[in-house]
Amino acid sequence: MTSGLVAGGTRAMLYGAAVATPARYDVWIRHLRRDPVRYGFARRGSTWLIDLDAVPRLPRGLGWLCRFSPSDHRLGDGPPAPSLRAEVDRFLAGHGTPRPATVRMLASPRVLGYVFNPLTVFYCYDRDGLLRHAVAEVRNTYGGRHSYLLRLDRAGRAGVDKQFYVSPFYPVDGRYEMRLPEPGAELIVAVTLHRERDRPFSAVLTGRRVGDRPASLWTALRSPLATRGVMYGIRRHGIALYLKGLRPFPRPSGGARSAARSGPQPERERLDEHQHADR
Repeated sequence: MTSGLVAGGTRAMLYGAAVATPARYDVWIRHLRRDPVRYGFARRGSTWLIDLDAVPRLPRGLGWLCRFSPSDHRLGDGPPAPSLRAEVDRFLAGHGTPRPATVRMLASPRVLGYVFNPLTVFYCYDRDGLLRHAVAEVRNTYGGRHSYLLRLDRAGRAGVDKQFYVSPFYPVDGRYEMRLPEPGAELIVAVTLHRERDRPFSAVLTGRRVGDRPASLWTALRSPLATRGVMYGIRRHGIALYLKGLRPFPRPSGGARSAARSGPQPERERLDEHQHADR
């Protein structure tokens, strides 16, 4: 097998069209901070949507070039799970949530030994093909990670209290509103942080699928430094904020891994739609 695909791939009905996995998306990532200083940026990138029951892989002996590894996604404490699917199933079971029929993961693969995914989303579908839950795995640059179990409404929205130190220029307070509709030909992942006395901070990823057939994992090697560029960009923007006068909040002590759960956000809690529409 030389295509970088698990035999056959998978298909699901999302947004009314057949979507094959693995799928690669060309994306734009936009961040906007409004308080205490206004600062924003936009950059291009790419990400992958894969079925955890059919994880793409390169031929035997070449996995070190590019792979999706369970060790890169630890959703809770305990020993590593034998597979990405087993990791998600164990996390959900620990929260009293039934095993989904299908799980798809939105993330970048490890390329040439390196990967950093600030946010990984696991979309969990029931036997009727309905998106019921999502797991949002958040990582920071200090080696910590936190997983949120999100019970989505019909629009793919959920709200959850912030419980993890991410940006050093924000304390651990406030509430996230997340919008995670099913990926299709187009992709959107929107996160808005609401804090008292501050205008919302927003992070929005939008993109379009590349092609309409299952993508080959070999294509990730066309941009071997892309995942390193994510970390470089985070540090560069941190320096820019420091030069604007912001100073880090103390980092809380505690374990690197933790988990939280949430329910659908109330109807009154809306995302900032004009930020979502900006592509």
